[in-house]
This record gives sequence, C-alpha cells and structure tokens, in this order.
Amino acid sequence: MDIGIIGFGGVAKSFIKLLIEKEENLKKRGLNLKIKYIIKSDGGIYNNEGINLKDIVKENYNLKNFSFREDININTIIKNKDIDTLVELTNTNIETGEPGLTHIKLALENKINVVTGNKGPIVLQYRYLKKLADKNNLNLGIGCTTGGALPSINVGSFDIAGADILSIEGVLNGTSNFILSKMYEEEIEYDDALNDAICLGIAEADYRLDIEGFDTAVKILILTNVLMNSNLTLKDIEIEGINNLKKENVLDEKYKGNKIKLIGKVYRENNKIKAYVKPEVLRYNHPLYFVDDKNKGVYYRTDTLGDISIIGGASGNINAAAAILRDLINMT
Repeated sequence: MDIGIIGFGGVAKSFIKLLIEKEENLKKRGLNLKIKYIIKSDGGIYNNEGINLKDIVKENYNLKNFSFREDININTIIKNKDIDTLVELTNTNIETGEPGLTHIKLALENKINVVTGNKGPIVLQYRYLKKLADKNNLNLGIGCTTGGALPSINVGSFDIAGADILSIEGVLNGTSNFILSKMYEEEIEYDDALNDAICLGIAEADYRLDIEGFDTAVKILILTNVLMNSNLTLKDIEIEGINNLKKENVLDEKYKGNKIKLIGKVYRENNKIKAYVKPEVLRYNHPLYFVDDKNKGVYYRTDTLGDISIIGGASGNINAAAAILRDLINMT
C-alpha cells in the first residue's frame, strides 16, 4: 500500500511512531505500508521509494531536515499518480470542512482511497463523499471520526448489519467525560477539573468544542447519517454542554447513586429521526454508567439484535493513530 499523509500534528506523528512499532506485525500479515509523502500546510517531503520513518523520528519530526519543499501539496500527489491511499489528518473545521474536504474530494476523484480522522468533511458532506468513493470503487475509512479508538462505526456498520437501529446513545468526548469524572470522584468544582484537564494535556488548546457539546454533536451526527441513513445537520441537533454544571449538581446525583454524563443521543419518533446533546443523569443500570475518565462508549438499541454496548477507546493521539491503522488494515 503506497500512502500519502496530509496533516502533521499529534495524530500524524503518533501514526508514524505506531507504524515503526508495528512494522514486524504488519509484515507478518503480509502488509507493506509505504509512506511516500508527508505534507504540512507549508510544504512537505516526498520519496517514491518510501520515506524512512525511523529517520523522521530521530530528527524529532523536523521535516525541514529531509529535502523539504514548499511546492509539495495535494496537487503533487494527484500529478504523480503514485499512491493508492491518502491519510488525511488536517485540523477539523466543522464550518467549512477545509482544507480536508478539498483533499478528500481530489483523492476520491482521482481513484485514491481515503482514511481520515478529520470530522469536518464527514459531518458536512458524508453522502457526497461516500457516493464518490462507491462510484470509483474506493474505500472511505472514517472510523477515527466518531470516537477515536472506539470502534463505533465498525460495530454499527458490520456487527449490527441487518437490524434496524432504534436509537444510539454515546459518551463520545473524552475531555468532557474526564472533567465530569474528576468532579464526581474528587468532589471538586468544574473550573478546577477543567484546569486539571488542561494541565494534563487532555483538553485541547481550544477546548470549547468539547465542553460546549459540539464535538459530541458532530460525532453523533456522523453516526446518525452513516448508520441510520439520515441527512441531519448540526442545526437539527439541540446542543447543551457541561460548562454550566456546578459541583453541587454532580454531588447531588452522586449521593443518590447516579452519575451525570454528557450524552449524545439519536432516536426515532413518529417516523422522524431526532437528536440532542446534553448532560444526563444515568442510573447504575445504564450501559454507559461505568464509562469514566477519558474513556468513551456507545449504546445501540436495535429491533432484532437487542441492545449492544461498546466501551473503551480512551482519548489520545496514539489511540486515534491506532484507529487510522485499523482502517488501513481493514481495507486490505
């Protein structure tokens, strides 16, 4: 598999490190993942024989030490026609989807498979991109977009195949869940728990999308449109985050044996699909009750397969990178 990587943040660097660590295991599976391009916003590096990833790590991921060129970009990939798979890992923009949306469109139009962790293009134009992929007999791997390492898309697509999904509930944002767990376990104020998340590097630089519920909304929206054949947008989802929760709210429920979780939910009502994101009180018998700290979980209710839950998939760059690798392996 000849691969180009676009986007060189934490997930991409972890992905490179993971490929080195898993090299022998991949070879045993008969997989040869050759990275030919690593591209940032200001240029990139290219080697038709494959980039030596160990050298990249030794140089502390400084691409400027490896014949870096400012004119290497997505157009270089399209012109050279020498990869079969694009790994798109640029920053998420849920308003325009760019630049990832353009990268993914160009790749699919030019018969290049795509694996991405970029939620923006998928939440905005999933149906168009999937149609384009199917038209050209290509794979569009999006497992990383709905919970990182949590195989929520895979379970919904393959393991629940043939059943109608009645509802999906999810704890889908590791930052918010970490904050709520801190408030619950240590009985501290929201601001103190948020500061802990920032100091530990769990909260991103712009954590508002996490705590205000938009990251959860995007993920539940992708699950809805992919698995329930809907065409909802963010405007169709009622969104409330955890930023107005007080310590007493959490502790009042704790003393009752309950927990507050930021839940994204989609469900069918009167032949319509409805969705929301908000903090909800969960009793001990709810399948997502024990999803704590940075972990995530999804709970499916179906008509013929019963109720199915998956829990785990802690947040982090290495976890997201593993989800990218999982999609690549599943494509072969």
